Amino acid sequence: MTANQNLMLYAKLAGFRLIVLANSLICDSAFSQGLHERLIDGLHAAIDRVRTIIDLERQRLAGDEFAAFQLDGEIEIFGRFTINLLDEIDIDYDTHEYRLDGGRWISAVAVDDTGVHVDYPELVALTDEELGSLAPLMRDIVRETGIAIHARRLIGAEPGPAASDPEHAGQPRLT
Repeated sequence: MTANQNLMLYAKLAGFRLIVLANSLICDSAFSQGLHERLIDGLHAAIDRVRTIIDLERQRLAGDEFAAFQLDGEIEIFGRFTINLLDEIDIDYDTHEYRLDGGRWISAVAVDDTGVHVDYPELVALTDEELGSLAPLMRDIVRETGIAIHARRLIGAEPGPAASDPEHAGQPRLT
């Protein structure tokens, strides 16, 4: 991307961050407030990445050869940048283990009299109704910036603290 494109991306991200921040003031539930806060944090992280890229471009133009290599790496990392609003799962298919939200590794292998069964939890996207006023904002952010935003909850996973709380039963959990 050119320097002008990076400045435009920076401005778009900063604008979306302000819109989400303003939108968070009218949240009607703690769950919605948590989603807004995570999106704000994700947009802030994206803004920091773009700032780093702009700074490295400036250093590269000044003749710093090492900055050119760093710039290539930062651009590659930013190309894979994703904002996760809820649950995140890492699966190791070699060992048949999974990890929820960066926690401890859990075995997905179950053994009974019928044999060995590998059962990984699955991620299901939140509906527009569950996302509320964030749904159109998230679509706009993805369309305008190209940054992926995931708001998915786990199904079939080991129960977390929210699952044992009757007040939050059936709701996606924020960790």
